[in-house]
Amino acid sequence: MTLLPHALTLNELLPAAQQDGYAVAAFSARYRACVRPVLQAAVDLRSPVIIEISQRELGWFGLSPRDFRDAVEQAAHDLGSTVPLCLHLDHSWEDQVIRAAIEAGFTSVMIDASAQPFEDNIRQTRDTVEYAHARGVSVEAELGKLTTTDQMETEGDEALYTVPEEALEFVERTGCDVLAVSIGTAHGVYPVANPRIDFDRLAAIRRLLPKTPLVLHGGSGLPAETVHRAVELPGGGISKMNIATDLEQALLAAMGGIGRLTSAELDAQDPALRTLGLNAVYAEACDKIQNFVRSAGRADSAASPAS
Repeated sequence: MTLLPHALTLNELLPAAQQDGYAVAAFSARYRACVRPVLQAAVDLRSPVIIEISQRELGWFGLSPRDFRDAVEQAAHDLGSTVPLCLHLDHSWEDQVIRAAIEAGFTSVMIDASAQPFEDNIRQTRDTVEYAHARGVSVEAELGKLTTTDQMETEGDEALYTVPEEALEFVERTGCDVLAVSIGTAHGVYPVANPRIDFDRLAAIRRLLPKTPLVLHGGSGLPAETVHRAVELPGGGISKMNIATDLEQALLAAMGGIGRLTSAELDAQDPALRTLGLNAVYAEACDKIQNFVRSAGRADSAASPAS
């Protein structure tokens, strides 16, 4: 039982998005202070929202799962939030981190064993599914591997695209609730204006997995029309879109182009300067909700809060 008000699993949040042709933004807030403007954007626009952080980000920004949970819980309380919210652990591969997040009250976790051979990925994902499902927590898994441009979430130089037939076998054998697919996106800042996305591959995966919500990672920097096409595939396309780099870039640029900080270092910045950065995060989150995933106004129909 989560301590967060109106907190949902991905199982409860994403089916409506898939059915109604929109996606839910999964914002990697990264900094404790950035949680509030992200949630404020969702509240103001009446949008469902996923707030997440990865294992690597916990280390980079000096946070524990409970620190991050506390920030989300405090923001939800302060804002009187009633929008559907999922607290999600993004890319993670160590059992102790995943279990700490579940213990802290995360409603969803991602086991990323995509760097492992297929059978090892299945085994590790199935083990996580058994542990998480016994505690009422949903599981996202990944098949295929994304190129990364900033080394924040996954590592590797070449994309290994998801094979549709393997995706079907993977979901059937692991019981994962949600599948992140690799079809040409990347983590970080894109070196080209409009990366090539393999929509035919995405459509093939959807045909084989008509009920499984699909996730597209690497949303920062993608053109809106590319996202819309991925979301609006017949039968339901992508229903969860991960966004991280755009938020952090907006924050740091508004603060004068300073370098990456830890969460505690951001808290210690001059309040006026920090406010400029957090206002930019709010504006960026609003833009993504309205013009990217187009989930504004969907809060009331997205799902009923878990009891």
